[in-house]
Amino acid sequence: MSLKKRFLATLTAAAVSFSLTFGAPAAVEAASAGSLIGAGIAIGMQAAQLNAQINQKIKHYDETEEGRQELYDSFRQKYGVSEDPEYNALLDRVMANLTKGVAAVDPTINKKPYLYFVSKQNSINAACSMGHVMMVNAGTFKKITNEDEIAAIVGHEMGHGQKNHVAKSNKKRLQKEVTAAIAGTAVGATIGGGQLTSIITQVALNHSVAHGDRKHETEADLLGFEYMTHTKYNPGACAAVMQKFVEMEIGSKQSGAAAFFNPSDHPDSAKRRDTYVKKLYEFSKNHVTAKNGVITVNNKTLIKVAAADGMSSAERSYFVLGNLASAYHHGQNKHAATVENGTVMLGNQPIIQPAEGDESAQVIADRLNAIK
Repeated sequence: MSLKKRFLATLTAAAVSFSLTFGAPAAVEAASAGSLIGAGIAIGMQAAQLNAQINQKIKHYDETEEGRQELYDSFRQKYGVSEDPEYNALLDRVMANLTKGVAAVDPTINKKPYLYFVSKQNSINAACSMGHVMMVNAGTFKKITNEDEIAAIVGHEMGHGQKNHVAKSNKKRLQKEVTAAIAGTAVGATIGGGQLTSIITQVALNHSVAHGDRKHETEADLLGFEYMTHTKYNPGACAAVMQKFVEMEIGSKQSGAAAFFNPSDHPDSAKRRDTYVKKLYEFSKNHVTAKNGVITVNNKTLIKVAAADGMSSAERSYFVLGNLASAYHHGQNKHAATVENGTVMLGNQPIIQPAEGDESAQVIADRLNAIK
């Protein structure tokens, strides 16, 4: 239902309620009908005014430096700012690296650089608002210690930012919630411009974080993967961090728990992981994939990856997969697999440094040469 129709519905409901309760004479009913038409015109004017102010407010937050700074300051005040030097240095590094990766795909990032900070919140979460305002919770750094996985999380949020998902989705949300906020004054009262602006501002601030529809979430996932492939980060980290969330039961089906990326708006973590695995297969030019910790090359088993470095077999396997996919993507498979300082190499691309439970580097290299 359009905004104008919602206003008219509110007005009509009030009029009907009055006539059913008190029983208006015919003359009064005729007068009421005329008043209703006149009021409807006024309400229509208010609806147009409201739409204009909503669009103006979104543009202010999303496109102006003043508005961006207002949002940035608001988020810092609302969620608190972590001064942890390790977390801040890590986020600075990730943002610098990913900004270069994004710029290789979408140079518009240079016109609107991100305003970001580490919040004091202890949950595993990150968010990107209008105006490229981003925060990553301190809890994310406490639970996710691998920089490549942090980059995968941040890359997803930058996907939201680059496509202006929040600004695009907020118009309908603002219309709905502002209408609800002023419903009590919509009949028989004129909404002042200052009052309307105050309501719009509060709703915009409360709902400016990206919790968009699933199409937006899927687009942000795919963009985040693309950005990662234009950095030195391992693109397998995108699947690896989703595997970690599966194991932590974050973003699982029908989960009611507070979780990363607001899972009610996202595909479940297992599906997102599998989508990333498919992207890695395509990135490798259809040569390599992984499932349940087993890496296959040209449909032949290369290795069952052992659990190590605080990762399960499956999570760690996606890093190996990312290395192999990068090697094939960049043509390093034309060279022989070798062992250098205990690390299996394919051309100049490191593939795996065997840990306890893995086969030896030489065994892996010999098998890779046989099946690549």
